[in-house]
Amino acid sequence: MNIGIVNDLPLAVAALRRALALRPEHQIVWVANDGREAVEYCSVHRPDVILMDLVMPRLDGVEATRRIMARTPCAILIVTVDIQANADRVFEAMGAGALDAIDTPILAAGDLRKSSLPLLDKIDRIGRIASDSVPIRAREVAPAQPLNGGHTNQLVAIGVSAGGPAALAIVLGALPKDMRAAVVIVQHVDQTFAAGLATWLDQHSALPVRLALEGERPQAGVVLLAGTNDHLRMGVNGVLGYVPEPVEALYRPSVDVFFNSVVRYWRGQAIGVLLTGMGRDGALGLKAMRAEGHYTIAQDAATSAVYGMPKAAAALDAAMAILPLPEIAGAVVNALQRSGVKGTLARGGDHEPEEDGTRQQ
Repeated sequence: MNIGIVNDLPLAVAALRRALALRPEHQIVWVANDGREAVEYCSVHRPDVILMDLVMPRLDGVEATRRIMARTPCAILIVTVDIQANADRVFEAMGAGALDAIDTPILAAGDLRKSSLPLLDKIDRIGRIASDSVPIRAREVAPAQPLNGGHTNQLVAIGVSAGGPAALAIVLGALPKDMRAAVVIVQHVDQTFAAGLATWLDQHSALPVRLALEGERPQAGVVLLAGTNDHLRMGVNGVLGYVPEPVEALYRPSVDVFFNSVVRYWRGQAIGVLLTGMGRDGALGLKAMRAEGHYTIAQDAATSAVYGMPKAAAALDAAMAILPLPEIAGAVVNALQRSGVKGTLARGGDHEPEEDGTRQQ
């Protein structure tokens, strides 16, 4: 892959050069000393992946990511010293479209190959996601079978990837604090950042946000975020759990896995929402939710940091409404209210939202 490096520290650049040299298939096409240079270089020669530092003179990594994604979008991996200490900036950069983040390899490490492996693994995964162009085919998902005494709370299921933190902050920030539906989010994020992301989102939400725990059920008025690199999945009676299968899944945690488990096991009513993200994860699952009679929403191209996942959903006709990001929370609330009882939504399209500015596909 062609790789661009953005870093003002010579030692960090040297460490990245040595790490990338371990993989002959990677070629460094340019090195920028700050974000402003990166924006200029990217406009002339757009690489497959950019390794972006956060703290730099003239233009930092957050703003550089925002400008590159607006002008010449490409895959961006944040690589900086001590990502945990810079968690807020990491989430801002991911909100602007960066896919992931990792600490800079240590040049003085005794085993350079071992210290470089996490970085190289993330680059490989990003490359596979960026090239994921397998034709999409909808598949049948077994519908849920009624269970006596099944959990009946209402559910808002959200899937999101690149650009997610900022998009989620807008959606959650516009949901009412007395909303009685449960919210469960699957965001493509390494488990290293999951707890910090939940805390960060909690500061932007009227509803409490925390990580989903193994063995619990979604709770009315609570936002649960997938918290591991395994897949969050719903099981019998609406109980949540983490599973490694499918092991070969490109996206972890997978939105498709969660959405399809909602179709199979959720006994109440649900709204599926697919937001900004690279690739096509969640499109098939959203299609399955719509086929089951749940209301489905996808973010539009104009407001998506990366128009990949919502675009795939639109291609499948998986979304009943394709909306700008600022309108999505209102559409969710309106759909819940139009059922006649706050927090519920009739299945099978019997009480779908009427035309009132919400654009139907």
